[in-house]
Amino acid sequence: AFGPGKADLLELIAETGSIGKAASRMKMSYMRAWTLVQTMNHCFKKPLVAATHGGEGGGGAELTETGRQILVLYRQLETKSSAATQATSKQILSLLQA
Repeated sequence: AFGPGKADLLELIAETGSIGKAASRMKMSYMRAWTLVQTMNHCFKKPLVAATHGGEGGGGAELTETGRQILVLYRQLETKSSAATQATSKQILSLLQA
């Protein structure tokens, strides 16, 4: 339902106000980004992205309150997970060939 790529997509939608612009920045097709947005919107109790269709003024997209909340919580999860596994990660890296 959600992961690092979808979190990045949400951040870029919030930043650009556009699914298309967010997709372009991630070097993915609009259709792929739109499919990911639809998947996220269906997986959660409330939609994460609200999109308006194009027209004379063009379309747009923005994160809903739930979308903003999920993004903040996910970034907290990443930070806490990274901190909790730092020592083990260093041990693994020390065993890799240079």
